[in-house]
Order: sequence, then C-alpha cells, then structure tokens
Amino acid sequence: MVAKQASAAQHVVGGSQGWEESVDLDSWASGQTFKVGDQLVFKYSSGLHSVVELGSETAYKNCDLGTALDSKNTGNDIVKLNKVGTRYFACGTLGHCDQGMKMKVTTVAGNAPSTPASASTSTTTSGASVLHSNFANFLLIAAFLAINLLYLL
Repeated sequence: MVAKQASAAQHVVGGSQGWEESVDLDSWASGQTFKVGDQLVFKYSSGLHSVVELGSETAYKNCDLGTALDSKNTGNDIVKLNKVGTRYFACGTLGHCDQGMKMKVTTVAGNAPSTPASASTSTTTSGASVLHSNFANFLLIAAFLAINLLYLL
C-alpha cells in the first residue's frame, strides 16, 4: 500500500477576484486553512496595488506600513508559508489598507487539511455553469413545447 503524500496548496488571495479593494479579504482568509508549505498567490494590477507584509498585529490594525518586513509589486506575487503562526499583509498603496485592503493569515502545521481558494472557487464556478446550463436547457425545452403547442392549435 502506498501512502498518499500531502502536497502544498496554492491559495489565490481573494479567490477569482484577486487582491482587490472590493474583496472582503479577512472573510476570504478565515474560510481557508493554510498550512506550512502552502503558498499565497497575490494577483492584482501592478502599479495600482502592492503587497506589504507587516511585522505585527499592531501594525496590521493601524495600517502602519512603516514596519514592513517585505514588499512586492509585480502583480503576481507568491509568498511561501514556511512556519506556523500568523502573518499580516496589506496593500501598500496610500489609503487602501485603511479602506480594508488587508488580511491576516494563520498558518498551521503541515498535517492539517488545506482548503485552497481555487478549489472553492472552481466549485462555485462549476455550480454556476451547471445552473446556467440547466436554465438554458429549460428554455430550449419550453421553446420546443411552445412551438409544438402552436402546431396543435
């Protein structure tokens, strides 16, 4: 019997919308399980946003970007979660952090199950596709029945 190895997950921050002001990033993050070895992928418009890692909860709460541990601005940044604990991220664009463009991520030991954003996003997307497909089928059947009813009259 072969043991199945757990693989690191990539979490696209903010799901399909990405690292944007319109996303409730704290709610997104609280719905994920992040474990050691996973990666955060920040996708955003380069020049409009950036990713700043803050050094403390106080800096996070106060949007104190002066305590930045790291800053990224490519629009497709990857942060590896390499240890257990909480890390704090904010947008470095003036005013964005104060408007809520920030999140904290708590990383757990590597044996906890991961829940990558892409999995929940694709489930939602495929669910929407199925719904759309079912509705389209319903319309086709309704049109077919209406045409046949006209021939009967």
